[in-house]
Amino acid sequence: MAKKQANYELMYIIDATKSEEDIKALVEKFKVLIEENATLNEMEEIGKRRLAYLINDMPEGYYVLAKFTSPPTFPAELKRVLGITEGIMRSLVTVIKE
Repeated sequence: MAKKQANYELMYIIDATKSEEDIKALVEKFKVLIEENATLNEMEEIGKRRLAYLINDMPEGYYVLAKFTSPPTFPAELKRVLGITEGIMRSLVTVIKE
């Protein structure tokens, strides 16, 4: 039988050259998307950090970490939306082992 719910962790990096309002809007967009489709357990804005390597010739990014519980179909949709959103440099969704 398929698992109904699982715990996930999402880390994404926003282009740090975006304005403060644009960054807040992107963070809010994904917070709302998660809350509409899952249970948001924790949301942490880590802030602007130096990248380990250049991404799109940029040395810094704005990091955001979210932990949520959802059905296994939602992370695929979340990855799709992250992939087509302008300003998202990288993202990673992982399953948290229980």
